Amino acid sequence: MSEDWQRQVFETVEMHTGGEPVRIITGLMDSIFGDDILAKRRDMQRRLDGVRRLLMFEPRGHHDMYGAVLVRPSLAGADLAVLFIHNEGYSTMCGHAVIALARYAVDHGLVPVSGPCTRVGIECPCGLVYAQVGSDGSVSFDSVPAFALALDHRVSVPGVGEVSVDIGYGGAFYAVTDAACLGVSLDGRVRDLVDAASALSEAVRRSIRVRHPAAEDLGFLYGSILTDGRERAGDGISRNVCVFADAEVDRSPTGSGVTARMALRHARNQVAVGEDCVFESLTGARFAGRVTGEVPLDGHQAVTVRVSGRACYSGRASWSLEPEDEIGRGFLLR
Repeated sequence: MSEDWQRQVFETVEMHTGGEPVRIITGLMDSIFGDDILAKRRDMQRRLDGVRRLLMFEPRGHHDMYGAVLVRPSLAGADLAVLFIHNEGYSTMCGHAVIALARYAVDHGLVPVSGPCTRVGIECPCGLVYAQVGSDGSVSFDSVPAFALALDHRVSVPGVGEVSVDIGYGGAFYAVTDAACLGVSLDGRVRDLVDAASALSEAVRRSIRVRHPAAEDLGFLYGSILTDGRERAGDGISRNVCVFADAEVDRSPTGSGVTARMALRHARNQVAVGEDCVFESLTGARFAGRVTGEVPLDGHQAVTVRVSGRACYSGRASWSLEPEDEIGRGFLLR
């Protein structure tokens, strides 16, 4: 395809989960190649990264835009496969997008409705994720094996000092700590939260090598999650904000982040298998999380987590690029 994408009109379905955008891109299925999902991700990175910039950056997107590129599945049991894109590049898992994609798959006939709850297999870069779509549009998904990489890891954050963080994997790796430890509040300015979380992410990246036992492509810190300090199920609803990629702010509670937080809670014996927890984002959107079981994973005590939420449609769009429009290839102002 090389540069042919510049003459293509891209049709997208626009959704959001808890306020976090999901731009679903359907027209690249026959243009992205690879024997497995990670190979397809590398192929898009190498040949079609201009499409990511075109659809995520201004003037068609913005700094916090998020997208889902549908590709051909390579795993048995997958009804669809997806690459996740954002301002910095490509992520390994995205729970808010999985929630939207599962509803999209049922509504658009990619998966036939089967009773009050329809199962949808979604092949993600981190592995195969199964979602359940209710007749009312509600969605739950079961995570890939999630685990605690490090508990009480000490890092030095410039301007703050030494901070204790937990590092968990829920399809992507996150550093998690109480916002108060960084001198900020979830009720304060978003800019302050972004700066604090970004500084924490950089400190963690400098201090520890993040690795996944199954694939080298999965081994990187995706971002940081700042919480309100409530970690036990009995503490009630826990608020958090996730800052990922290039200082991008998740408007949802973060599906892979909820998975990681549940894995961390389980590692600390703060939540039992089958116990429900609720997480809330800055928009007031809520996801429920439940550890559904313990699973083997090389070198780690892993769990599976069920995350539940809702996604809504916000429109459809057609996007194109005029040959002489150099600015229109994509830019970001912050």
